[in-house]
This record gives sequence, structure tokens and C-alpha cells, in this order.
Amino acid sequence: MQPLTQLSDDETLFRDTVREFARAEIAPLVRHMDEQQAFDPALLTQLHALGLMGIQIPEQYNGPAGTLFQAVLAVEEISAVDPAVGVLVDVQNTLVISALMRWATEDQKTHWLPRLAESLTGAYALSEASSGSDAFALKCRATRAADGSYVLNGSKLWITNAREAGLFLVFATIDPAAGYKGITCFLVEKGMPGFSIGRKEDKLGIRASSTCELVFAECRIPAANVLGGPEFVGKGYKIAIETLNEGRIGIGAQLVGLAQGALDHALKYARERKQFGKRLAEFQAMQFQLARMAMEVEAAQLLVYNAARLKDAGQPYLKEAAMAKLFASEVAERTASLAVEVFGGAGFVKDYPVEKLYRDAKIGKIYEGTSFMQLATIAKLVLGDS
Repeated sequence: MQPLTQLSDDETLFRDTVREFARAEIAPLVRHMDEQQAFDPALLTQLHALGLMGIQIPEQYNGPAGTLFQAVLAVEEISAVDPAVGVLVDVQNTLVISALMRWATEDQKTHWLPRLAESLTGAYALSEASSGSDAFALKCRATRAADGSYVLNGSKLWITNAREAGLFLVFATIDPAAGYKGITCFLVEKGMPGFSIGRKEDKLGIRASSTCELVFAECRIPAANVLGGPEFVGKGYKIAIETLNEGRIGIGAQLVGLAQGALDHALKYARERKQFGKRLAEFQAMQFQLARMAMEVEAAQLLVYNAARLKDAGQPYLKEAAMAKLFASEVAERTASLAVEVFGGAGFVKDYPVEKLYRDAKIGKIYEGTSFMQLATIAKLVLGDS
């Protein structure tokens, strides 16, 4: 396995390319997108053109045939500039595309993967009003019609990329009495009759990222749109669980990037700002605070990198993914908060970027599995069957 701290030449070039793009093209848009609560229309085109919206898609489907680790690097570098764009890229790569690559039929892959690589955005629709951490208490219902199709009724909440997406992976139950064994994943296209995008949430952070309700009212889904084909009817729980395990590594990368961005801003400000005739960086108390921030960011990064390397190597990674996501979320919130303090009063206003990063950090402990759910997963795995 590749040493955790060592990037290959290709990985280094890839990381540096994404970093340059994020700083040159995304950074000037961040404040406006946050205020408008929407992505710049040209940004999605640029992300697709660079191959960042289909990193793991194989060449046979017009993708760059990258790795999860490369996706992690991309999400990390983008999130250091804007975590809202980071989560857009993350959901596309570690949830939507990963699920299709692993579970889709060959016809489904041939139809969807080239489009996702080139221009299409996807969304992952699991959560509902009554099913957050209890992800499988689904009320969204799919009923089999006489012609073999499915009729979808219900709603989804808090769906990332909802405004931008043309493809939605929607989890619904075909038999509520069967519990998790009734859950099935459907490929739902934007514009299907009976499917509409509902209210967009007015969020604390990552405001450019669209988080919306999905509404299904007698929405007819062809039988061919069951992800994985007929044999995966009632097996959506397996798709959801195993995809979310990978997704947590991506969210960990988003939060590491956020923390690194906050630290970079704090370091720059501490070197420049003077108090009592000295730069802030010359005060030992400030040095110690910055040193601790740097230590925690690097520790979180190593946890995320380790989990990604394990996944790419085909090794067990569930515990490592949960640890990476949990620790990175704590570090991101703590680092962003301390960065605001380094800036003092200036950090509390929107003129400086740390205010936004502080708002963005909070979601890390909530989505793709709360901190309590990560702790429960880690505890179960370290305790074994005892």
C-alpha cells in the first residue's frame, strides 16, 4: 500500500491542478454564491470539463479512470476554498457514481456514466422527515403497477444537489411490512411526470449548495430503472449502507479541506496583523494555538487518506471511514472557530472568509451520519461480538 503521506507523481500533479483551479476560478465566486445561495452557472461546466464530476468513471464510459483517493484530493482542495462546491463534487463522486459503478446493470452504466462524466449532475435521495439517522424508516412508497413499472409516492428532504441534478438515486419501500428488506433504489430522471423539486432549505452554512425537498405524486418509474435490475428489488438497504460508508470518506475530505483553509487564513493573518508593536505570530500563546490547529488538521488528513487508501486497495475500511468522518468534523469545527478568534472582531464579519468557514463547518457533525452514529459504528467494530 502506498505510504499515507506520500503522493505519487500523478496524484501530486492532480492535486496541484485542482488547487490552482479552486484558487483561480472558484475563490472569486465564493462570497457571491454564498449570498445568492446558488452556484455560478458556469461552474458546473468547468467542473465537468476538468473531469472532476466523474473521477472514478472508467475510460470505457468516457471517464478519467481515477481512484477514490484522487476524488478525496479533489474534494479536499476545493473545500479549502469553498466547502459548498466541495460537497457538490463529493456527492457526485462518492455517492452517485460509486453506487452506479458497483450496483448498476451494464445497460444502466452505459446509459448514465458517460453523461455523468461529461455534463450531468446526480443526487442521492435517502433522507426523509421521519428517517434521518434511522435511515430505513422510510415512508416514500413504490407500488408495482400492472405493466411492471413502479408508481412512486412520497417525499424526500435535505437532498444535496437537488437543483442541479438530472439524475436522482431515490430509495423507497415496496413493502413497509418487510422493513429494510422492502427498500429499493430507483433511478429517477428530472422531468419525469409526477416528480418535482420542492422547497429549498435556507441553511446556516454551505449555502450555495442546493438542499431541497423532492416530491413524488404518482410518479411512474420504468422497471428498467431499478438500480441493479430485478434481482435488487428489496435490496436497496445494502446499496445505501455500503455507498454511505464510502461517502463518509468524501465528507471527511471536505472537512479536512475546510479546516486547512481556515488554518491557512489564520496563519496569513497572524503573520500580518500587529498588536502592541508585534505581529500576532510572535506571541507564544498564538504560536501554540496555531501549532495545535496544524497538528489536528494533519491528523484528520491522515485518517481520511488512510480510509481512502484502504478502500482503493480493496481492504476493510468501515471503521476507518467512521473515524475519519467523526474526527475531521470535530477538527473542522474547532479549527474554524479558532480561526475566527485569531482574526478577532474581523473574523466575525463577512469581509473575511473565516466567518463563512465557521458556518460551513457545523454541518459536518450532522450529515452522512451524525457524530453519534459514527461513534456507534466505531464502538461496534472495536468491541467485536462481545
